[in-house]
Amino acid sequence: MSGPVVIRFFAPIVEGSINALMQAIDGQLSRGVDEFVLLISSPGGSVFHGLSAYNYLKGIPAHITTHNFGSVDSIGVVLYCGGARRLSVPQARFSLHTPVVNFKNASFEEPQLVEQLDRLRMDVENIARVIAANSNRSGEQVIAAMLQRRTLSPVEAADWALVEAIEARLYPAGAPVVSIHAETHESGQQRRPPRARPASPDQCA
Repeated sequence: MSGPVVIRFFAPIVEGSINALMQAIDGQLSRGVDEFVLLISSPGGSVFHGLSAYNYLKGIPAHITTHNFGSVDSIGVVLYCGGARRLSVPQARFSLHTPVVNFKNASFEEPQLVEQLDRLRMDVENIARVIAANSNRSGEQVIAAMLQRRTLSPVEAADWALVEAIEARLYPAGAPVVSIHAETHESGQQRRPPRARPASPDQCA
């Protein structure tokens, strides 16, 4: 098959959306596809699923281009780093911050709190390691930016070498598109888990 398959990922990074993403790619790989354009706009989500998706994208026998077409926040930046080539539209952002632990009214003894803190520190270090490996910043510089809750414009992200080029055009005309999104009510509340939906070949102006 000639040309890339486009996957439009417009969802939080959760179990359902990442399973849908990997299943969509697996299905295309089985058809002989070895080039993907992954369009990402995501508010972030699960560190576990984000790191797993990153390692998956880096390990498969395919060329991945990631393209920020809106907002790539938090662990979404790690998913974005899964691209061998990384692009952004001009009107986009990259938000960096440390993970959040939700206790949900649970009770913990001191050893359990220490364990949670150790896990949090490891998550921060793993996220920083990924971003540092795909930019010109050190792990320490990335952690400092996360602690400052730094938001980068596409130009700033290009200065970090996180973005290779700023391009408004998302994909070639006629490319097949798979959409992964969280369906919502008009109020904006999530109605069902994100899923992959194949679409007819689209054109991009």
